[in-house]
Amino acid sequence: MLMDKPIANVVFDMGGVLMNFDGPYFAGLFTNTPADAALLNGALFGSTTWSLLDSGTISHETMARVAAAHLPERLHPNLEACIAHWPEHSAPFEGTNELAIRLKKQGYGIYLLSNASTRILEQLNHMPAMPYLDGRVISAIERLMKPDPAIFRLLCKRYALDPATCLFVDDNTDNCAGARTAGMQAFHFTGDAHALETEITRLS
Repeated sequence: MLMDKPIANVVFDMGGVLMNFDGPYFAGLFTNTPADAALLNGALFGSTTWSLLDSGTISHETMARVAAAHLPERLHPNLEACIAHWPEHSAPFEGTNELAIRLKKQGYGIYLLSNASTRILEQLNHMPAMPYLDGRVISAIERLMKPDPAIFRLLCKRYALDPATCLFVDDNTDNCAGARTAGMQAFHFTGDAHALETEITRLS
């Protein structure tokens, strides 16, 4: 049985790994009661159409219209404010950002592969590791989504990476499985940046 190649590149997911993505929290910032927050979250972040936004299948304008149709009219201003400003409240996770920066300085390639909409720069622009990225692949732009192995292969082809030398880091086990199918190694992230760093050291 062939041994895995040493890791030379780390490919990070964004939401849940490098940046916070918490729909109920965002909705609560733009409403006055828990009940209204639940309604707003359900119509927007918790809607099945949110994945269509991330896939690039629908526009932000369509997403807004769909969400509004599922809310009482009194919450339409709250919806508009939330849509306009929620990315500002997507906070970086310090541990993984600091780790990504250290890894880059140590000579690793650092990449981002995220299921996200075309507005992703509104989050990335306040992510500390952003200037250190060697490349990124975003689902809405490519019209491909994790866990489809094709999106992992696209990243490797675009940046001339050997998938066997890549460790993909995601908080979703299905996405990790997709990366492995594409030939990458994968790490299921559960919030412990130290455990991730230990695994990278072990695999390098």
